[in-house]
Amino acid sequence: MNNFSIQSIYNWYRNAVRNPKYRWWIVLGTILYVFSPIDIAPDLIPIVGQIDDVVVLTLLVSEMSQWLIDLAKSRQAGIVTEETSTTPETTVEVKSVSVE
Repeated sequence: MNNFSIQSIYNWYRNAVRNPKYRWWIVLGTILYVFSPIDIAPDLIPIVGQIDDVVVLTLLVSEMSQWLIDLAKSRQAGIVTEETSTTPETTVEVKSVSVE
């Protein structure tokens, strides 16, 4: 319990969202948490009740958008390497000329 902190929760959530095995379970759980009447801070308390929902949604949106950006970049890199590797390999003959 000594290592319990907001940063450790954030790191756990981030790693879970980026893990393909658990990603959609975490997304579903986050959405259920936001719409659930059971919260860390009940929604009946004005402003404070909505803060935890906003924080959790912000975390979800930021992590999913970062994951999508990384996915797009990796696919783009895959396309670039695919295009360069599919060019036909031909031998080019070059005549050397001495310059004096």
